[in-house]
Amino acid sequence: MGLGKKKGGRKEPLFGLPAALSDLRLSAADRIPGGDDKPKKSAKSSAKRKSEDSGDEPPRKAPARSGAKRRSKSRIGAGLGRLVYWGAVLSLWGVIAVIGVVIYVGAHLPPIQSLEIPKRPPTIQIVGMDGSLLAQRGEMAGANVSLKDLPPYLPKAFIAIEDRRFYSHFGIDPVGILRALVTNVLHRGVSQGGSTLTQQLAKNLFLTQERTMARKLQEAELAIWLERKHSKNEILELYLNRVYFGSGAYGVEAAAQRYFGKPAKNVTIAEAAMLAGLVKSPSRLAPNRNPEGAEARAQIVLAAMADAKFITEAQAQASIGQPSYNVKPVGAGTINYVADWIGEVLDDLVGQIDESIKVETTIDPKLQSVAEAAIIDELAAKSVKFNVSQGALVAMTPDGAVRAMVGGRNYSESQYNRAVTAKRQPGSSFKPFVYLTALEQGLTPDTVRQDAPIEVKGWKPENYTHEYFGAVTLTQALAMSLNTVAIRLGLEVGPKNVVRTAHRLGISSKLEPNASIALGTSEVSVVELVGAYAPFANGGLAVAPHVVTRIRTLGGKLLYMRQPDERNQVIEPRYVGMMNAMMRETLISGTAKKAEIPGWPAAGKTGTSQDYRDAWFIGYTANLVTGVWLGNDDNSPTKKATGGGLPVEVWSRFMKAAHEGVPVANLPSSPGGWGLSNLAQAASQVSPPTAAATAPASNGGYRPPPTRANVRPEASAGLDGWLMDRLFGGNR
Repeated sequence: MGLGKKKGGRKEPLFGLPAALSDLRLSAADRIPGGDDKPKKSAKSSAKRKSEDSGDEPPRKAPARSGAKRRSKSRIGAGLGRLVYWGAVLSLWGVIAVIGVVIYVGAHLPPIQSLEIPKRPPTIQIVGMDGSLLAQRGEMAGANVSLKDLPPYLPKAFIAIEDRRFYSHFGIDPVGILRALVTNVLHRGVSQGGSTLTQQLAKNLFLTQERTMARKLQEAELAIWLERKHSKNEILELYLNRVYFGSGAYGVEAAAQRYFGKPAKNVTIAEAAMLAGLVKSPSRLAPNRNPEGAEARAQIVLAAMADAKFITEAQAQASIGQPSYNVKPVGAGTINYVADWIGEVLDDLVGQIDESIKVETTIDPKLQSVAEAAIIDELAAKSVKFNVSQGALVAMTPDGAVRAMVGGRNYSESQYNRAVTAKRQPGSSFKPFVYLTALEQGLTPDTVRQDAPIEVKGWKPENYTHEYFGAVTLTQALAMSLNTVAIRLGLEVGPKNVVRTAHRLGISSKLEPNASIALGTSEVSVVELVGAYAPFANGGLAVAPHVVTRIRTLGGKLLYMRQPDERNQVIEPRYVGMMNAMMRETLISGTAKKAEIPGWPAAGKTGTSQDYRDAWFIGYTANLVTGVWLGNDDNSPTKKATGGGLPVEVWSRFMKAAHEGVPVANLPSSPGGWGLSNLAQAASQVSPPTAAATAPASNGGYRPPPTRANVRPEASAGLDGWLMDRLFGGNR
């Protein structure tokens, strides 16, 4: 019995970790029933067993569809709620951002109370010596015209095509913006704008033309301000007087004068439609550049005017049926080279321009027209034959007043001024400065020097004809343009002294004092070379080429008046007379025999640079000093165009016309009298060469900088019958 108890009911005591674990065990009764506990399963099993015991079928599982639907609807509702919530949040932040941008843009505008309608931009009127208008710079602004002085169909043309609801909106047209937006979306691009006339005026008066959102917002704010401050008619009048019409014309008055040669009050319905059509794209549709495009746009405006009942269908059809518009053509306009030159010096003369001015010039409109025709016609006839594409001409009085200037054959094609800006090698037209330096060092026109081969540090310059004539006078050498004599003289008197002489007479460009300077290898401009020849025509006085005499405001206030130059004597009179006698011989028997002005004593010098790249002739009388240059902008060689050819022909045509009806005057001569008798006597003392030229050496070897050395200028010529027969079968 005791053993049984010991075996079945007694538990041995446990110590340590096993005892602790034993105490932690839970019985089934200690557990708290939960949703997923076994008792539920037991209940289900018990129910199932009861059903089986009674012989019934077990109940089927109820479908869970209704619960899923409820959960799905709950999720959709929650999603929509979140969407509405975040949409509202984002919309609120968007409104705040827009308000912030508007405030920011407005803060960068000047205070509205300080805004004023700005003055018109200044205009520069350039007039000739006779007072006639030559050109206009800046913005061409006609006089302000009142709305009541215009034909009623003119402002209505702008309203019809630009802002049909002008009289009903408050500066911004929401209907117009929406219509433009829909149209642009349908056309998948920007085909229509929503800006009102007031917005366009605000942009023209106060803002730039940049296409940014900030500018559009500024434009809208300013448009609202304009509508509050001004009446509709005042805004429309301001618009018509300030809008840009292309070709530098601002306002309907300037545009009517520019395109139709009449005041705005006299334009026809067709012309009014054309002006209104230009606003869309003034540069592209300007009738003097694109008459077909301007007319097509005008027809659209006429249709809009008829649709708005501003004109009748009959008036629209009658205007569309007009064959053409009276548009003034645009010519080559070489006077614009003068206008550009004036624009470059205005700041030095009067400073910043804040009002419209009139610039009175020394230009003679008749001579300007003759100079333009001479250059254009000569190039049109012979540019292909001689491969010459450009030309320039400068004519000035002996005191430096420029009477005509042509900077190229066609200003509309190229605005580069070859008379002022371009610098080219003058070739032998630079030689007078060498000979003048020699005279000032004691030589005379009848001084004899050798024409023979010469070598300078490996450089062997030649005469054009490859012939050498031995002993010749300086007069003969200059008239024949003998290179070897010029080189010898330059080395004899010193290249630095030659450079000083040229600078003293008016050359401002940098000149290299090397052996080749005698052949004109340092580049100069046409206007400075012509100015440096002027002392030969005026008795040795320095001149400053100039074109502006007075500058006034349009109200008559004098801003500038040119003061007389200081009459500095840069050449002694006796040397002036010697040089004139020598350079007269160039026109009588030398390289410029084709140059002639009937009855007028004239002198000058031709020039041709290396490889025929530049052809020059600078010639003068006591009345006018004129220089002509012909060549190519890319410095490519011509087809043997020489100074004695095309430039002399242009010069002669111009000078003949310029001297018609002008009393004949003699060139300054030496006090002792250097004339043709002296030259003939000097020539008779020099024997003609006894042999033809020997074959010259090649032109390799040393070339002083710049590298384009002039080693083959124009042909030579002599003074007596032998030299003329020998050398002047053709002019160079």
